[in-house]
Amino acid sequence: MTITHDLFRIACPTNAEPSKWAAILNDVLKRYPDIAKNPAHFLAQTGHESNDYKARRENLNYSAAGLLKTFTRYFTAAQAQNYSRQPQMIANRVYANRMSNGNEASGDGWRFRGGGLLQLTGRANYTAFGKSLGITAEAAVEYIITDAGAVESACWYWTTNGLHLLQTVEAVTRRINGGVIGLADRRRRYERILRGL
Repeated sequence: MTITHDLFRIACPTNAEPSKWAAILNDVLKRYPDIAKNPAHFLAQTGHESNDYKARRENLNYSAAGLLKTFTRYFTAAQAQNYSRQPQMIANRVYANRMSNGNEASGDGWRFRGGGLLQLTGRANYTAFGKSLGITAEAAVEYIITDAGAVESACWYWTTNGLHLLQTVEAVTRRINGGVIGLADRRRRYERILRGL
């Protein structure tokens, strides 16, 4: 199925460049036929996760209160004050020693923080994505913030994790973020897209 200017505008109504993104999606989706066949879930989820294809990197600019709410197991109240509004330090702490990242001092948490339309995270994911393209994890960090790389990383994640096999918005959402954060918006987008097909 072809992603048209109008369909992309339905999926991502605040994006100012629907024709550009429709063209990029159509080009990349040639390599991902399972998504291209039925792109409604993909467009709804990537639109939500990337704020209508405008966000490419996780910024982690949390206040102390936000850290305690979102990353409770990583911060005491005193630590949250020290890390407040310091995204690089926050990433290095919360992603340390996970997903093949090194310790907090390694800088891997920040280097391999969420990127692309579905916020690919962790050295392990960047390494696997890079390997699929014949590039290093470090090169994948740079590629993922380009337009084509942002789309391709989401397609790679989608197919690698079997998201094209899931039927409901809730099931896809849980697979992407481990919970149901933003479920109402994801459902609204999905329903709008289905009406536009």
